[in-house]
Amino acid sequence: MTKDASPHKGQPVFQAGADLDAASGAVVMMHGRGADAADILGLAERFDRPGLAYLAPEAAGHTWYPLSFLAPTARNQPYLASALDAIADIIGYLITRDILPERTALVGFSQGACLALEFAARHPDRYGAVAAFTGGLIGDTVDPSDYSGSLEGTPVFIGSSDVDPHVPLSRVRESAAIMAKLGGEVTEKVYPGMAHTINEDEIGHVRALLDRIAA
Repeated sequence: MTKDASPHKGQPVFQAGADLDAASGAVVMMHGRGADAADILGLAERFDRPGLAYLAPEAAGHTWYPLSFLAPTARNQPYLASALDAIADIIGYLITRDILPERTALVGFSQGACLALEFAARHPDRYGAVAAFTGGLIGDTVDPSDYSGSLEGTPVFIGSSDVDPHVPLSRVRESAAIMAKLGGEVTEKVYPGMAHTINEDEIGHVRALLDRIAA
């Protein structure tokens, strides 16, 4: 596939935390629009689980897809498909390093949170965890019949504000319901009046999920 057809192909993947040969598990981290891999990797220090390897791909042009996640999916192509492929490539690479999906967490913020949820819903497996800091499934509408397979009890955390300017609460709740239908153990937390950010309660919830992988 050419670079034009897959805009994120060949983009760097940055790493922090434990070396893959020594790590008890891995965390694949997806940054938000306008940010970069270093930005999302900063969460590794807040999680404070040094036994895990943290891998963060960097989106071409610092955006995984050009329009809102609420736009019709076709209008965000080929960027969205390329972004999903980038995550699949990392999961595949981790498997070759003997870190299976059940020892791998998918974590994202904002645009990256949408990507994490969409990837897990379209590539269901027993992951170590899926954590979305302010995000939802992607598309102008979401239809449960578009998703099939099983998350096999994967812990899923979705945290968001009730007044976020980019992510409607209705989409958060639709997404949580679909992840539960796919067999995820979903925790949905809504924080009244929270800005477009990540709070310490959310960090605590995800830290507890990572403890299961780090054990």
